Amino acid sequence: MAKSISKKAIPKKAVTKSAKTAKPGKEERSINIKYADKSAGQPELAIIFEAIKKMLLPYDKKRNLVLHMGTGGQANLVSHMPVVIEGRKKEEMWFVSALVQKGYVGFYYMPIYGNEKMKTDFSPEFMKCLKGKCCFHIKKNDPLIMKDIQKAIKLGYAAFVERGWI
Repeated sequence: MAKSISKKAIPKKAVTKSAKTAKPGKEERSINIKYADKSAGQPELAIIFEAIKKMLLPYDKKRNLVLHMGTGGQANLVSHMPVVIEGRKKEEMWFVSALVQKGYVGFYYMPIYGNEKMKTDFSPEFMKCLKGKCCFHIKKNDPLIMKDIQKAIKLGYAAFVERGWI
């Protein structure tokens, strides 16, 4: 009699929602990120996160992009096409992520990382949210900032397509 394998015997990494729904013969890649939603007691952050997530949805499965939804407040738009950047081979290229942090929603925007000229395309209010090289701390649901986020995703997508990264 054959032994049945319980779900506990299969590593978490091996079973993903996308792997269960993938077409036979086509492997769906997953990403490994440890994250805990930090929005407890901050309902306004959930509204901001949901608005950003809604902006990312049209890009899911567009070219090589895949929208990975984690538990709680996490969304990552990643290209799984191997690319070579400055002599380094990358198996995946992160495009945009949104993570609910304590006190803000982190909008991680990779296209701006290597393109300083992009900073002039956005409003001063949006640029005030930039902390570091590519992380924007979104603390309020401002229509102007949300418009800039949508514009950023569109411009970044065009820039990554032009470079052959997605």
